[in-house]
Amino acid sequence: MRGVHPDDERLLSILAEAAHAAAAAFAVDTDRALVAGSAVQHASDLRTDAAIRAVLEAADLRILSEESGGPGPGSGLVVVVDPLDGSTNAAHGIGWWATSLCVVDAVGPRVALVRNLLSGEVFSAVRGGGASLDGAPLRPRPRASRLADALVLVSGLPRVHPGWRQFRALGAVALDLCAVAVGRADAYVDCSVDAHGVWDHAAASLICTEAGAVAVDALGRKLVVVDHSARRTPVAGQSAVVAELVAAWPALSGSDA
Repeated sequence: MRGVHPDDERLLSILAEAAHAAAAAFAVDTDRALVAGSAVQHASDLRTDAAIRAVLEAADLRILSEESGGPGPGSGLVVVVDPLDGSTNAAHGIGWWATSLCVVDAVGPRVALVRNLLSGEVFSAVRGGGASLDGAPLRPRPRASRLADALVLVSGLPRVHPGWRQFRALGAVALDLCAVAVGRADAYVDCSVDAHGVWDHAAASLICTEAGAVAVDALGRKLVVVDHSARRTPVAGQSAVVAELVAAWPALSGSDA
């Protein structure tokens, strides 16, 4: 990455250590069952979250985690944590899940890291410093310039066919957005209405933008907000394709009914 400040290098190193701890905790944890009384939270989510929190708390960083809430009172940097994005995939052995970590300051996402816990790939980015995959710079690649030519990754159920070439639903937003950043897919759209918390997309949205893509909320709101209760509708890709998806989103989501 280009011209990265030492403070950001330190933060990225802490995120890498936390992601490594998450991977180690996940590797030895064979319990993929749901937590008693929960329809969505898996035991592996909680164990992975605890491993991450131990690293971040030792670095005196505030935390907002999908699994454990936050952030507490205070100001300054907050690390937005999704310990296991794609936990349902992990529970069923579908190979698409990750740990997602993002340092957010008063401006927005500052330092981000997404680690694919199956392949070991590490996507990272620093605001203004570019994005990388396993340490190699991610550069803008030719992407579809119109929806008709695009392979689009989706969350939720598309209510209409908006004219894309093909689509896939893979089940882990952070990795979906990273696939857009690296050029494996042309775009991503959430076909639900406000189904995703900030932990789902904070890190990968920075990776997308630093790799030359665009990441927005379908309803035009600020995409990344440090609020555990906030929900957003991410769309990402090349700007022209994103514009087409945003225009099609009311029909895609059924919110125009």
